Amino acid sequence: MTPRSGADRDGKRPGEFEIIEDIFAPLATAPGALALKDDAAFLKAAPGCELVLTVDAMVAGVHFFPDDPADSIARKLLRVNLSDLAAKGAVPKGYLLVTAWTDETDYTWIRRFASGLESDQALFSMSLLGGDTVKTPGPLTLSLTAIGEVPEGTMLRRGGGQAGDDLYVTGTIGDAALGLKLLRGELPGLSGEHAAFLTQRYRVPDPRISVGPEIRGIAHAALDVSDGLMGDLAHMCAASGVGAQVELARLPLSAAAGAALSRDPGLIEAVASGGDDYEILFAAPPEKAGEVNAVAAETGVGVTRIGKLVDAQCGIVALDGEGREIPLPKAGYRHF
Repeated sequence: MTPRSGADRDGKRPGEFEIIEDIFAPLATAPGALALKDDAAFLKAAPGCELVLTVDAMVAGVHFFPDDPADSIARKLLRVNLSDLAAKGAVPKGYLLVTAWTDETDYTWIRRFASGLESDQALFSMSLLGGDTVKTPGPLTLSLTAIGEVPEGTMLRRGGGQAGDDLYVTGTIGDAALGLKLLRGELPGLSGEHAAFLTQRYRVPDPRISVGPEIRGIAHAALDVSDGLMGDLAHMCAASGVGAQVELARLPLSAAAGAALSRDPGLIEAVASGGDDYEILFAAPPEKAGEVNAVAAETGVGVTRIGKLVDAQCGIVALDGEGREIPLPKAGYRHF
């Protein structure tokens, strides 16, 4: 379990302002953060640019296991928001953080949480700008608002996809859903290497912020795959007024996911409809295929064509290698 009984600051449980001053103020490196000593921060967009904002919340027992490492929880919290920015074509600038600590959350745990934020905000060239710190009877609840920047009028949206567009996805699909199954004890028999890979993909996603800005002007529509490929594709189709065909044989799989599927082909539903991939799903016209391939080569991130958008009346279908429709009853994750 996570450490909750170690010595706190000067042997006492820290107060709200001690937590802010000792742990989070050092993360507020941007001038507009004002060292977290004011009631608000300021952030100015570059000339000719617009700000893009997104927010996600995570709750213990829902979005992460209570005994997950504190630093990995922090990194996931930041990265799921960065994934949204990436799918909008935005470059990260900063973030706001809200933490609702329980009585069991000790100083050591909070420091480890902050160390995860520190390492990732350095990796992604951004800063903590402000937020709020409160107490809750539980469960531990965290919320982060990420702010990015795009040239004016270029933000990628869910809508805009057109019948005939090719569908692409970055990276690999299904790793996190399989990682969650593994952590729940539902995926036995994998090698230690494959198990470790899937677990890490669930705990610490890899937002494709190098790809997002590069597909501005190429993609007609884009969104990040957070609630499952098929479910998020449905969101794109609804916003764009189109249908889609997905060729399941084309889904990009990691070696670990491939090994799991070879043992149990029925896991294809979890791969296609499970959540937490945090890859970018986007639609682009066929004549842009060369540019898409160039983006993949320049960024070093795999980009795979998995199907196409079609007329709305055709609906959304998954096809096997022979072109036959395969029923996928689970459309994607929903909170309620």
